[in-house]
Amino acid sequence: MSDYYQLHYQVYHARTFSVDPSSFLNILATHLQAGSTVIDIGCGSGRDILWLKRRGYDVIGLERSSGLARLAREHTGSRIIEADFETFNFAGLSADALLLIGALVHLPRSRFPSVLNAIGQALKKAGYLLITMKQGKDAVTDADGRQFYLWRDEDLRNVFRSLNLSIIDFFTQPSKINPADIWLGYLLQKPKLSLRNRLR
Repeated sequence: MSDYYQLHYQVYHARTFSVDPSSFLNILATHLQAGSTVIDIGCGSGRDILWLKRRGYDVIGLERSSGLARLAREHTGSRIIEADFETFNFAGLSADALLLIGALVHLPRSRFPSVLNAIGQALKKAGYLLITMKQGKDAVTDADGRQFYLWRDEDLRNVFRSLNLSIIDFFTQPSKINPADIWLGYLLQKPKLSLRNRLR
């Protein structure tokens, strides 16, 4: 599964690039000011970057697959960081919003909180994080050999609460590629002040 996006990046691009992301990206865009900085993590071939750039946002991407990263650069002209989000140091970045559209679906549940917390280091205070995860229980493996870890709404909410992320909006949507799959979507916000500052 880990090599799927390296080996089959053209197939993945063909499946996903033409999907209109307006239904979920508008939820984030309504909260952003013109020129806001957005980091698209697991950006694929650049579909969502392109949508956001056309609306005046400053967007960079992060993508592990070298093939998808190359396509994203070609499609968007944006800076694309080629890196694994599990090991990349996000503390050196600063963004008004983070985009995690299906990016963490292959991440085992035990690692999900710590990885999400590490990614969140790139988010400014009061910044927004848009994340989508597949609904269900346990894990499933698709015909391509990719393993997807499924989530219940209440379990995700518990993780977000533990990381001190507030839920600003919540939505569910059937997949536009496979309508049998349901996506859980959350617009989260980082606190304006840290807990330490609030206690002073």
